Amino acid sequence: MMISQSEIFKASILIVDDQEVNIALLEQLLGEAGYTNVTSTTDPLQVCALHRKNRYDLILLDLQMPVMDGFQVIEALKTSDADAYLPVLVLTAQPGHKLRALQAGARDFISKPFDLVEVKTRIRNMLEVRLLYKKLENYSRELEQTVAERTAELRESEARYRSLTELASDWYWEQDENMKFTKVSGPVLEMLGIRVEPLSGAAGEAANGALAGWNEDERAQLQQRIAARQPFLDFVFSRVNADGARQKFKVSGEPMFDRNCRFLGYRGIGVELDLEAGERR
Repeated sequence: MMISQSEIFKASILIVDDQEVNIALLEQLLGEAGYTNVTSTTDPLQVCALHRKNRYDLILLDLQMPVMDGFQVIEALKTSDADAYLPVLVLTAQPGHKLRALQAGARDFISKPFDLVEVKTRIRNMLEVRLLYKKLENYSRELEQTVAERTAELRESEARYRSLTELASDWYWEQDENMKFTKVSGPVLEMLGIRVEPLSGAAGEAANGALAGWNEDERAQLQQRIAARQPFLDFVFSRVNADGARQKFKVSGEPMFDRNCRFLGYRGIGVELDLEAGERR
């Protein structure tokens, strides 16, 4: 991410000095260097209000001024500025004030009397850092907004998908790589009994032998497809409940894989069929 020369020359700069001659010198120097957006004030009391309104990229601030000195201006900017980067470059003739100004929050300093090469160099360097900071900050906000919008779209898409599957089926289901149910929507508990068994039956069979009531030939066919990681469409299987009532189901599913082709499990939909008409009830 780079800052162009045109961006630097268009940056907004505020000069704060109680001496008109110093302001005039800096305005002339900046104008000749190519800067096009330079304003000034001799009243330090106006700096905070001006910065809130214009959000300057750089404030050239004299430290020794009547009524309100540069240190007090820095403190006022720190309390009123929402920007974490305080764009202040102080102007001082006192060597001892340089370190104090940096400790107070200024980013850099220019010594008086002015060395024109030093002034140009320090202003350009600070503006480049400041504009890069702003660009990164804007990028972070845009990225956060994009992520938030994408998340909202995904949630809406998932809600729409679930709504459609619920309209088209009695239940939607997902199983992990061990064929344990991880997501179930719809009245599947009432259809399959109090405990939801894996469609392949592997877990239940290992613990309890054949699952009570299910047609074992149908279960074996379905388990064979799942073991081979194959999709299945409208697979019909049935069970006989403890009271002798017979239930018939139709289920469709597909395997899920990650980007590395690792098997994640299955997902699908199912319906309970009417035993006489062979259709969904």
